[in-house]
Amino acid sequence: MIPAACSLMIRSDGLGNPPRQDRGWTVANMFTAHRNRNMFEAAFTTLSLIYHVTVYNLRKEHRNALIGLLLTILQSSVFILGFFALYLIMGVRHSPIRGDFMIYIMSGIFTFMVFVQTMAAISNVGGSTGGLTKHGPLNTAVLITAAALAVLYRMVVSIIVILGTYHMIFQPITLHDPIGCLAMVLLSWAVGAAIGLVFLALRPWWPQGAKILTQLTQRINMIASGKMFVANALPPVMLQMFDWNPLFHIVDQMRGYAFINYSPRNTSLEYPIYVGIAILMIGLMAEFVTRNSESLSWSAGK
Repeated sequence: MIPAACSLMIRSDGLGNPPRQDRGWTVANMFTAHRNRNMFEAAFTTLSLIYHVTVYNLRKEHRNALIGLLLTILQSSVFILGFFALYLIMGVRHSPIRGDFMIYIMSGIFTFMVFVQTMAAISNVGGSTGGLTKHGPLNTAVLITAAALAVLYRMVVSIIVILGTYHMIFQPITLHDPIGCLAMVLLSWAVGAAIGLVFLALRPWWPQGAKILTQLTQRINMIASGKMFVANALPPVMLQMFDWNPLFHIVDQMRGYAFINYSPRNTSLEYPIYVGIAILMIGLMAEFVTRNSESLSWSAGK
């Protein structure tokens, strides 16, 4: 029921004059939730929300989106130069695969960075009791999708700029299968999002533990991703230490698409796909249980 003061506002415009008959809204409309009339309108509303939240994520680190992209490009460039300097200190001046040494380095680093940044972004998304989800019709699915798309946008732009700069300034780049390389980047993005979803579902139950596990996974993949060595050159004993990791398979397959002289023998493309699907299903079920159980009162005494 609308209070008397509100009903008076509906009947009068504050000057004692009656309202016009063609006025299309009242104070009561302020308390009416918008409902989509069909599936097309619902899909358009969801895509519009994902777009705006993605832009929000891109501008969250810096007010200027262009500067945010430049920071991501700078971060990737520093990472590449750091590994290049490390190889020079270790005495490795040529690629273990016959081809461009920088392509060998960048093929592993780009895949690794897409994986870890997507995983971190998804695991840090606000849960069902977060601040943004209080503003309908936002929900957790929109926030997760927007966070993943923001990371993918930043990393794809960073990869294109770095490869283009290297191609124009230093020497021309020749990739054996560019579409396959792009597919491996997308696969590492999808697997990272699936693992991040598991950590997101774990965070309300064990906040510090989920944070530690996310950081531990990032640190382990510094070595376990296999970006510093070639899988075909590993002995069977060392291969067993890394072939459990889906990112290890993705990096090796990435180099198979990048170099015409390299054919991965010890890794497979199906393994990260199947593992990613399995982890995604676990993450979706865990997130569903967490969303139905999470309460604002969990953190009331903290």
